Amino acid sequence: MEEMITITDLSFNYPDGRQALCGINLTIARGESVALMGPNGAGKSTLALHMNGILRSDGHVKLMGKAIGDDNLKWVRSRVGLVFQDPDDQLFSPTVFDDVAFGPINMGMSDAGIRRAVTNTLNMVGLAGYEKRSPHHLSIGEKKRAAIATVLSMSPEMLVIDEPSSNLDPRGKWELTAVLKALPVTKVVVSHDLELVAALCERVVILDRGRIAADGPAADILADKELLHGHSLAAAY
Repeated sequence: MEEMITITDLSFNYPDGRQALCGINLTIARGESVALMGPNGAGKSTLALHMNGILRSDGHVKLMGKAIGDDNLKWVRSRVGLVFQDPDDQLFSPTVFDDVAFGPINMGMSDAGIRRAVTNTLNMVGLAGYEKRSPHHLSIGEKKRAAIATVLSMSPEMLVIDEPSSNLDPRGKWELTAVLKALPVTKVVVSHDLELVAALCERVVILDRGRIAADGPAADILADKELLHGHSLAAAY
C-alpha cells in the first residue's frame, strides 16, 4: 500500500525543555483510519501537529515520500487537513459560506469553482443550505461539521482530527461519526472515545510519555482491557 505519512525516529522538545515525543516510528498508508489514543500529556496532539507541518523536525516526517519542510508547507497543508478540537478555532467568518470558501479562495480557485467546492463540501457534511447561516449560531455538532467542511473544501488527501466527539451529545456524536466514516480520505483521529474509535478506526496507536506503547488492529487493542487500563483509557475491572 502507498505510504501517506512516514515518521522516522521523531523526537520533539518544547522550548521549556519538556520532551513531548521520543523516538517515534510510524507509517500510515493511504486509505487507513488510525486512532491516536493515550492519556493526557502523552504526545498525541504534538504528533498530530507534525503531520501537517505546524510543528517540524526536518527530515523526520514525510508526506507521500516528501520530507515536510519550510519549502513545501503550502502543499503539505493542502494535502493534510487539520481539524481542531474546538471548532471556534476554525470558524471566524460572518457566514458558513465565507468560512468554507476561505481555503479555495487562497488556493486561487475561480468564483465558479469556489461556489462548487462550498456546495459539494457542505453536502458531504450534512449542512446543505447552511451557506448564509452564521457559524456562531450553530449547534456544537453543526459547528464541528462546518469546521470539517473548511478543511474538506481544499480536497485534502488526509484528515487529522483532534477529539471529534468532545462536548457532543450522543446524537451529535453518531451524526459526526457517520460523516467521518463516509469520507474517502486517509484519517487520523486523536480521541479518548472508545465507542467512536471502534466505529471509525481500523487501527489504534497508543502513545504514552511520548512513546508508542501499542500499535495494532482496533478490534484487538480495544478488547485488551488490561492494556487500556494501563494507559488510562478504561476504568479498572
